[in-house]
Order: sequence, then structure tokens, then C-alpha cells
Amino acid sequence: MKRSKKDRQQLLKDKIETDPFITDEELAAFFAVSIQTIRLDRMELSIPELRERMKHAARERYDEVKALSPEEVIGEMIDLHLDEEAISILDIKEEHVFARNDIARGHFLFAQANSLAVAIINDELALTSKASVHFSRQVKKGERVIARAVVEKAGKAKTTVSVTSKVNQEVVFRGEFTMYRSRL
Repeated sequence: MKRSKKDRQQLLKDKIETDPFITDEELAAFFAVSIQTIRLDRMELSIPELRERMKHAARERYDEVKALSPEEVIGEMIDLHLDEEAISILDIKEEHVFARNDIARGHFLFAQANSLAVAIINDELALTSKASVHFSRQVKKGERVIARAVVEKAGKAKTTVSVTSKVNQEVVFRGEFTMYRSRL
């Protein structure tokens, strides 16, 4: 059954409030309408496009990275609370995949997680001393990887950070990183 425009727009607003990182393509598939219809609905509701929503979220709620420059973080940092948690997004593009099968190279997923584990450390010096990783499934070109890092244990010179990366709420990568830091 097709929804009325008013109902669809209210559901669209609720859906974006629930998941601000949802793409227009995902919304179009969810509502079984065209991407153009979603864009028009967003414009009428004064809801910015995804990139603007991400930038706004990043400006509102994140600390400054200390252990590396923000440009060295693989993916786009959207949330950072030093020594607590951090989130980054990596859109898998042509340069991230093997040419013959469009599967993302594992070192990009690892780099996203590892750079997030470094970025979360509230110290000028943070180095990875140990990593244990598990890849759950292949990631394809065009998919968006959302990585979330959480500080599990902070000691005097070492901090344990767990990172979970997901595509559409499905876990694709897990890692536990032991980070050396110069102080706590």
C-alpha cells in the first residue's frame, strides 16, 4: 500500500532522526520511491543532505584529535570523545577495492579501525602495540563502513580499544587494539 506524501514525509523525518547517516538511496529503497522523491521531500522538510548532516554532527560533538592530525584518520571522523568512544565513516570507492571483483582491500578496513583507535587516545603519543582482528564478511564497492571505537580498559601506559565496523547494521570487522601511550 502506497503512503500519502504527508505520511511518507513524517516517516522520513523520523527515520533520519533515528539514523542521521542513512543515505538517500537507502531511504528511496525503504519507501519504494525514487531518489528524486526523497530529495524533494528532504528539501520541503528543510533536512540537509547526508554530507551536511555529518558535518553538523561532527561540529557539535567532538573533541580534538591529539595523537595524529585529523587528515591522518582513515574515513571521515564524525564523533570523538577522547578516552571514551569515536565513530568514523568510510565510503568504499574504486580506489579501495580489487579491480577484478570490487571487494574492498582488507588493509583499508584495518586502517580505518586502527586510525580510530589512535585518534581516541587522549595523548600526544599513541602507538599500536598489538592488534587482534577478525573480518566477518567482504565489503563491496559502494558500501558505507561505519566504525565505532570504545575504550575498554585504560592503564598507566597501555589502553585497550575495541573497534566494530558495520555495513547496514551488519558487523563486517572487529578488532581489539592495545595502544601504547606516553601518559594517562
